[in-house]
Amino acid sequence: MNVKLSPVSGSVVAAQGFEAAGVFCDIKRLGTGAGSEKGAKRDLALIVSDRPASVAGMFTTNQICAAPVKVCLPRVKQGRAQAIVVNSGNANACTGKQGLKDALAMASFAEQALRLPRGTALVGSTGRIGLPLPMDNVRAGIVEAAVELGGTTEHARHAAEAIMTSDTRRKEVAVEFRLSGKTVRLGGICKGAGMIQPGMSANGSRPPARPLHATMLCFLTTDAAVSQRALQAALSEAVAGSFNRITVDGDMSTNDTVLLLANGAAGNARLELAGRASSKRNQDFHTFQAGLSHVCLELAKMIVRDGEGVSRLVTVRLNGAKTAEQAEAAARAVANSALVKTSWHGGDPNWGRIIDALGYSAATVQEDKVDLGYSAPGSRKIIWSLKRGQPTRVTFKELCAAVAPKEFDLHIQLNLGRCGTIIYSADLTEEYVAFNKGDVSDPSSLGG
Repeated sequence: MNVKLSPVSGSVVAAQGFEAAGVFCDIKRLGTGAGSEKGAKRDLALIVSDRPASVAGMFTTNQICAAPVKVCLPRVKQGRAQAIVVNSGNANACTGKQGLKDALAMASFAEQALRLPRGTALVGSTGRIGLPLPMDNVRAGIVEAAVELGGTTEHARHAAEAIMTSDTRRKEVAVEFRLSGKTVRLGGICKGAGMIQPGMSANGSRPPARPLHATMLCFLTTDAAVSQRALQAALSEAVAGSFNRITVDGDMSTNDTVLLLANGAAGNARLELAGRASSKRNQDFHTFQAGLSHVCLELAKMIVRDGEGVSRLVTVRLNGAKTAEQAEAAARAVANSALVKTSWHGGDPNWGRIIDALGYSAATVQEDKVDLGYSAPGSRKIIWSLKRGQPTRVTFKELCAAVAPKEFDLHIQLNLGRCGTIIYSADLTEEYVAFNKGDVSDPSSLGG
């Protein structure tokens, strides 16, 4: 179904009834990490709906999860929320009972400052693991942010800046579309540059027999009227095709979170799960799904492009696997191979490293069936370097030209089945190593 999506400004406040703010309250105390010495950078954000909203969430499946995740999980299950408070500079992870108490206090401070019912604020954190939050600063920041709330593009940008850690730029997007004759807007902000290979689920539990996937956080708002069940289903599908498809360094964070608020201010007929209503309502749900999936994928790609030290975005398109699980295993083996990623950085079309990674993956692979090729992003014109396990007559110079751009697609055909997948990956650079190794004689250089 062709859905018309029009880009609009305002990101997380583009939708009716939402306001945001970002302030500096000096949360980063120790070991903020190379690249995050941004002076008095905003480090606390508030996102608020003027009315109760349906809520959906996706959370890290890391067995070590941060206190904010533990607070959000039961609150999202309740189905309604009205505000999100987020800090950068401190992950509030591996902080024990005090960390959980502090995360709950953050939510409570926000509810008090905004005069909201208890339990209606959600919380997120990102930064260095294992340090206690400076709660006096956090409280002062929440009070200031509540005063600074507004619905302009500038307010949205302040919030987007406040959640950044090693990010070098804001990540925000919004679109509008039509539902049941009403104009609906959906937008969001996200952050992430390192410790990026999310594998999120709605309940934080890792599905069995599935591979593992600085923290990525995403906060989405819409003025569409959507039931909580439909909202969660839509978000689960959108994340599966976006944030759970990216990898920068293969490390899953303790804090990965995506939260979506839908306040119904647009006045459309409330969306339910597709297949449970009239054909028109089904069409509206699919339109909403298309809008949400688009926003999530655009934000996810921004994370990869801004990855620590990244100079190239590579889309790994793998097909012909026996099962979906094998497609995933094979594609991630390639996307996370240090040897493959360094060759991408050097502009070397080294198919030997790629087929090697395929061979040691958990997928069934037959050497004499593998095809490998390159194309421009989204193009069907593929330059094949390998066919049925053997080099083609394409010259090395031609292959180098194919992988020279800052973005290109790698096509892998296993020719053993009908299953496939897509992973958005990045190269591995000297800058990444320099950025993350730190200097133990200078605690402020150490990352999260």
